[in-house]
Amino acid sequence: MAKVSLKLIEKQTRKDEKILKAYDLLESDVETQCYLQMANIMAVNRLRYNDHGPVHSRIVGGTALEIFDILKNHIKLGVVKEGIGDESDSRLVSFYGAYLHDIGNSVHRKSHHINGCIVAGPILKRLLGKIYGVKTEKTFKLKQEILQSIFSHDDEIKCLSVEGGISKIADGCDMAGGRARIPYKLGKADIHSLSALSITKVEIEPGTERPLLIKVHMNNFAGIFQIEEVLMKKIETSGLMDQVKVLPLERGKKIKWSGYID
Repeated sequence: MAKVSLKLIEKQTRKDEKILKAYDLLESDVETQCYLQMANIMAVNRLRYNDHGPVHSRIVGGTALEIFDILKNHIKLGVVKEGIGDESDSRLVSFYGAYLHDIGNSVHRKSHHINGCIVAGPILKRLLGKIYGVKTEKTFKLKQEILQSIFSHDDEIKCLSVEGGISKIADGCDMAGGRARIPYKLGKADIHSLSALSITKVEIEPGTERPLLIKVHMNNFAGIFQIEEVLMKKIETSGLMDQVKVLPLERGKKIKWSGYID
């Protein structure tokens, strides 16, 4: 059982030397970190939205790695199936797509999935070049796979890869109360912030009925709005809907609701 938190990325990146190097490159890259900080200025300070900056990126990145390890033996990895790379490369695509998915907010919230591809393209070319070589086929091909993940994280866009689907579900899992505290303190009290504040934690683990089980713990029923409007929309266009079961829990008790999962 893994709780969606900052600790998850520390645990996950230590498992794989390539992922650890990839993570260190992101964390030490001034351009990347400045854009993520600007994403928060745009989203939180100006729009009073939830956190979309560096902390959100780390949480979603760690969650994507956790989901990847749960699902990898139940699905055909796109990068491997299509001969682009191996399992380790597939994991990196899922991770980088998750970490960089919101970087387009540094330009504007509107069409941020498109802006994200524009902003992330040169960064990916530079950072992947340090892992795979500057002008190698793998650098170019994996860059496009990661950009597909960034583009497809928008609720309305269908993912065209397993790796993109993993990144997208990971994004939806970061909905616990901590993300909403800043906009709430700044005066935004609406159903979005109140629903997020009601969610105490999200846990991901191997399931029995379906490979991936997502447990959403909340202290009141308002959290259902967050599940339906955030998590479910991501799952439904992830391409991995049949792999996931969502279990809402109010103070430890299972909630009956109208979602597609019992």
